[in-house]
Amino acid sequence: MNFEAYRFLIPRFWPDVVEILLVAFVIYRFLLFLVGTRAMQIVVGVMILSIAYFASLLAKFTMISALLSYVFTFGAFAAVVVFQPELRNALARLGQSRLMRRFSQSERQSVAEEIAEAMDRLSRAGTGAIVAVEGDIGLEEFISSGVPMEAKVSADLLTTIFTPYSPLHDGAVLVRGDRIIGAGCVLPLTQFKVADKSLGTRHRAALGLSEETDATVFVVSEETSTISVASHGLLHRHLTPQQVRDLLSGAIAHLEGGERVTAAAS
Repeated sequence: MNFEAYRFLIPRFWPDVVEILLVAFVIYRFLLFLVGTRAMQIVVGVMILSIAYFASLLAKFTMISALLSYVFTFGAFAAVVVFQPELRNALARLGQSRLMRRFSQSERQSVAEEIAEAMDRLSRAGTGAIVAVEGDIGLEEFISSGVPMEAKVSADLLTTIFTPYSPLHDGAVLVRGDRIIGAGCVLPLTQFKVADKSLGTRHRAALGLSEETDATVFVVSEETSTISVASHGLLHRHLTPQQVRDLLSGAIAHLEGGERVTAAAS
């Protein structure tokens, strides 16, 4: 076969390949960013509406296709509002320099030490507590349900906040980086049925927040004095202070073994 006749196509071919690969990579990273968040559920809903729209066109359902076309016309504006926290945090991640990332990593260990020490103290005292450590998705919408704060994370402060009968002991503490940004905050309860009836409101709230965001949520049970962590809809129980320290410092990416509770659809 004479390939010389097709040589003129090569300059036109490789830019298309590169462009396709770049678009595929961007879409992949975007979906990876949304996995485990409430935004992913909305994306699935949009895909279902898209399938319904094309099905209505094929079936010549004029009214349904017209209504769905209006939905997609104004959907872009609605998406900006709905995805506001995710968009803001995505832009913030793009704007982070390597120096700032190294700086945050240098403080990560001290924050891990303080939170692990607080969990240990609260567990030994049998004091209930819930601490949510912010991930890439912001927790701003939950601050308004409690008391906004701007304080450095410390074991003494966390222990004081959860002291029984204090004004803020019933809610959750929100942590961003090395700062406490909110206390006494109300978190969303899991929408799924939890088989273990021994889990109280704190554990259900921890699961609920971990289903909607990528936050890591630590819970101290008032009844059993055990430490648990909720992440991506999973609850690991009976943690040690060292495991809390390792999770927050990045020494381990996830827990292995132990007791794990998953909320399941009813």
